[in-house]
Amino acid sequence: MMATSQRLTFWIKSLQALALAVAVCFTLGATDSPSRVNSLGHQLMCTCGCAQLLGECDHVGCPSRGEELDQLRGAVAGGADDKVILASFSAKYGATVLAAPTTHGFDLVAWIAPFAVFAAAMLGTVLLVRHWTVGRKQIAAQPASPEMDALREQIRRETGSDGGY
Repeated sequence: MMATSQRLTFWIKSLQALALAVAVCFTLGATDSPSRVNSLGHQLMCTCGCAQLLGECDHVGCPSRGEELDQLRGAVAGGADDKVILASFSAKYGATVLAAPTTHGFDLVAWIAPFAVFAAAMLGTVLLVRHWTVGRKQIAAQPASPEMDALREQIRRETGSDGGY
């Protein structure tokens, strides 16, 4: 029993070490220039009006893509920080060049609004369903009167319904 436990512990530790080694190998190239240019190119929009990411702009004869990618490659080669590069593009081309809005100031509304609308819709749905169920309980709780019983019986006869749903 003891040997089985030790073997299991050995294999678990070995798998953990292997997973760590694989993770380290995949992150080694994450800071080199081509991957940074690719990553930043997917955080910026092409300014030609095609509404595509800078790294994905594929229309023929794009007047902006080449110049912007050259600027991006130059900034990455110059050792500029990602935030500095994004800020310089934003200063030069306006905030619309960023693929996602910033997380401060009024731009924060773009991140909060979808969740707020979803929460409001869920609350409205819950309140509507509660209103329906409370209304149904109130109708069922009403005392039966001879006039209503006669009317229900007439409806059943005329429609051939048994009152079920």
